[in-house]
Amino acid sequence: MPEAEENLILVSSHIDTVSTTEGAGDCSSCVGVMLELARGVAQWAHTFKSGVLFLFNTGEEEGLDGAHSFITQHHWRNSVRFAVDLEAMGISGKSTLFQGTDYWALESFAAVAKYPSAQIALQVDVFRSGAIKSATDFQIYQEVAGLPGLDFAYTDTTSVYHTKNDKMKLLKPGSLQHIGDNMLAFLLHSAASPNFLKNAQQQKQENTEQNKAVFFDILGKYMVVYSQRLATMFHNSIILQSLLIWGTSLLMGGRSGLVSFGLSCLSIILMLIFSICLPVVVAFILPHICPFPVPYVANPWLIIGLFGSPALLGAFIGQHIGFNLLKRQLRCVYSRTKPGLTHNTREYVIDLEAERWIFKSGFVQWLILLILGTYFKVGSSYIALIWLVSPAFAYGFLEATLSPVRLPKQLKVVTLVLGMAAPVVSSAGLAVRMADVIVGSVVRVDRNPGGLPDWLGNVIVAVAIAIVICFMFVYLLSYVHISGDKRTLGLLLCIFFGLSLALVTSGIVPAFTGDVARSVNVVHVVDATGIDDGNREPLSYISLFSNTPGKLTKELVDLGDEDFFCGRNMTTDFVTFTMKYGCWSYKDSSTGWSKSEVPMLRVESDSVTDGARQTVILVDTKSSTRWSLGINKQEIDDFTVQEKLVLLGDKTEVDGWHTIQFAGGKNSPTKFQLTLYWSNSATETSRKEAKEATDVPLLVKLRTDVNRVTPQVTNVLEKLPRWSTPFGKSTSPYTLAFLTGLRVNI
Repeated sequence: MPEAEENLILVSSHIDTVSTTEGAGDCSSCVGVMLELARGVAQWAHTFKSGVLFLFNTGEEEGLDGAHSFITQHHWRNSVRFAVDLEAMGISGKSTLFQGTDYWALESFAAVAKYPSAQIALQVDVFRSGAIKSATDFQIYQEVAGLPGLDFAYTDTTSVYHTKNDKMKLLKPGSLQHIGDNMLAFLLHSAASPNFLKNAQQQKQENTEQNKAVFFDILGKYMVVYSQRLATMFHNSIILQSLLIWGTSLLMGGRSGLVSFGLSCLSIILMLIFSICLPVVVAFILPHICPFPVPYVANPWLIIGLFGSPALLGAFIGQHIGFNLLKRQLRCVYSRTKPGLTHNTREYVIDLEAERWIFKSGFVQWLILLILGTYFKVGSSYIALIWLVSPAFAYGFLEATLSPVRLPKQLKVVTLVLGMAAPVVSSAGLAVRMADVIVGSVVRVDRNPGGLPDWLGNVIVAVAIAIVICFMFVYLLSYVHISGDKRTLGLLLCIFFGLSLALVTSGIVPAFTGDVARSVNVVHVVDATGIDDGNREPLSYISLFSNTPGKLTKELVDLGDEDFFCGRNMTTDFVTFTMKYGCWSYKDSSTGWSKSEVPMLRVESDSVTDGARQTVILVDTKSSTRWSLGINKQEIDDFTVQEKLVLLGDKTEVDGWHTIQFAGGKNSPTKFQLTLYWSNSATETSRKEAKEATDVPLLVKLRTDVNRVTPQVTNVLEKLPRWSTPFGKSTSPYTLAFLTGLRVNI
């Protein structure tokens, strides 16, 4: 149909991957699914009101280049009305809808998806918050073109992301079938629907804030979608009712009730403090007693014993202290108001009353979280809503009494079961998924190798687990204090922790395996920084570093004859990051490259006009079409690159540097002019200070990458243990990298 050609639904994924992996999950799997979708969609295309355009782009790993080129330059770009992006952050599991722009689009997907998997917490609270420093093509379609759309990704086994283990052997066919079934149903429905096209066109003209939605799935069978506006209204209603109920209850309880309420709130604080402290202590100790600082990456279930057991024990200890403080307060109250009770009866009644206050402290905890989440418009606030309303309803239905005279009774087990059913079903899967993502991310947490302490990854995991346990176990633990099972619980938790610790310290359960490996990069570095007269030879060496916390002593066992020496003084500035701990070897490093490949930075002119200094530098990357250029923003106000490549204007900076990354095809330019406009203060002082300084800072630094494995790098890679693997990303160098730079005193 003619109208279908002018109204396209874009289905996009990328065919490229990083140099360190086969890219089976990221994103050959997506490409395979798209090909099968194209075959299936073609059979029904005669009924479509909208066309379906399949875009196989490239350059995604180097900075979303392919998507940007299409949406800004291709002649079909103005016909695209809606975008679907398929991605992968792992190699298995369900393909989860983790980014969605509009209520109507999410509702359309929910209506037809056979096995929906969706979670707003991954979008707003994790991905867009910057907790995961990454981006997908969907960001280009949304921010540059203003398109509504949906973004899907595999998130299981994230530890293999961008490593050699992202391979066909580990790819799960069920994962491909899952996204294929969901997407085929969605595309057939949306392409044939005139309302879908109408909504897509209308959305570009309206305020997208009004179309935002909350979305999540229930057990992968049902998907819940409702507007953010409705969520805010509903949350505010629940918050107001809760505050009224608590306020009325405290007024009726008088001063004693207010004190008891304060102590129950104190139990929440104590619970959180102790729950965090115990696993954090373990997190600090692990790097000193285990072969690797993060000994659980290959077996994530170990975090249950290593951090979950101490966190649960700490939560119980903190809550029990609050429980005993409540009992002391209630003794004073009951001795004054119920003097006729026998000692044993009074103590029993006090235990029951304290148990109820501890249980109700969970309401306060989740109410506070709901208030904060609603105020800051946190998408996953629905979790706090469920954990507040469901237990509160069960308690009000089965336990609450309107008679203040009647003595308290023991909490019923059915209250806990009824109250916890909905919260556990709705959020247990999310907790497990988030734990897997966090543990998988620890493999590559150190963006500047050696720049973070070894214990930091453990602390992040420990704190996350402690917080989850505090919030999810607050109701359950309230039943334990008078049950007589306190010692049993403590003993079981200690045994579980001890067994887990024994497994990781002894090496019985390895930290890394052939399928879940440690990130270790091997780069042949040729450093020509400061060598501009051609009389000195560049410094050449083999560099070994890791984005996973910990030293490289275990790897060096297999590399003993390669003459590596390691330390924190082995710093290498790769422009996009700095290696602050690593290993160097000069053995056979003079082969595999030539001086003709060394990039050049040459000053063509340096002048001062009306007090403004301007320097023109010729940049020659030789044969390399992948390079990173850093400009010292403490000295330079602005700059241009080859007239129109980078224009004058405000430039951002990180740690005083503005970095440009470029990756092009074989016909990309390798020579261009860089024009620097100095800051006023630098113009007057930098020349004088530079002449007197012994360690002159760099003004411009350049790294060029060559996708070639030199003989010595090949030798080192072959000797690395099977549980180690190179890790690649847009900022990573290839296996042969050339470094050069110009200092301030040019």
